[in-house]
Amino acid sequence: MKIPAVYLRIILIVCLAVNFAACARLGSRGDPRDPFEGLNRSIYSFNDTMDKTLFNRISKFYQVITPEVVDEGVTNFFSNINDVIVIINDFLQFKLRQGFSDITRLVFNSTIGLGGLVDVSTGMGFPKHDEDFGQTLAVWGFKSGPYVIIPLLGPSTVRDAVGYAIASTVVSPLSYINDTEVYAGLMTLNYVDFKADLLSAQRLIGQTAVDKYAFVKNAYLNMRDSQIHDRPQDSLEGYDLQDLEQDQNQDQGRKQAPR
Repeated sequence: MKIPAVYLRIILIVCLAVNFAACARLGSRGDPRDPFEGLNRSIYSFNDTMDKTLFNRISKFYQVITPEVVDEGVTNFFSNINDVIVIINDFLQFKLRQGFSDITRLVFNSTIGLGGLVDVSTGMGFPKHDEDFGQTLAVWGFKSGPYVIIPLLGPSTVRDAVGYAIASTVVSPLSYINDTEVYAGLMTLNYVDFKADLLSAQRLIGQTAVDKYAFVKNAYLNMRDSQIHDRPQDSLEGYDLQDLEQDQNQDQGRKQAPR
């Protein structure tokens, strides 16, 4: 039986709400950015187990059977759809020049670039930008809220999770596909492509991180802070063991500080 897309959106929002409610009951007294560390670590462990037993294998198989040009085309296609969200947030953050640049980028990639399969805009001087509703809420003055791990999706904050829910259930063009099978197929392809692109970062974490959970948390929060303030972004690839040890020492200091 076909499930209407609106029901799927409601289910997503309810799941997020339940996750946050559970967090509120299972807090801890460690890093003030991460008051629900106990629950977050459990969800991180679940996600990590799912990656090792299922998604990494699917992603590796996807890389093996997918020619590089096709893989790049899939990534470009979903990036082009994401530009709709980027443009809206450009203007919500009053980045008018960037907004018009991204409109031009979307038009060129959607036409000359064969529906977004080919990124012709970057070479024409219209680079990819990364704006989302989490960043917009930050610019508008909303605090990040606690750090949370979302099942299957990974690291976030309450503010970023709300922004993601808005984008995925209301704004994204994919959310208006009424055919459940088509919608599910596209979302699955997007997820697998996303996971495949993360394989190298996961290998880096496994090779360098003493505490993978702390590594991912600090890398994510640093990256988001850089995005919000339009600074050069720190990525997992640029976040090394020395950074992790420094942040772990800071976390330990927070835990030992008098209350």
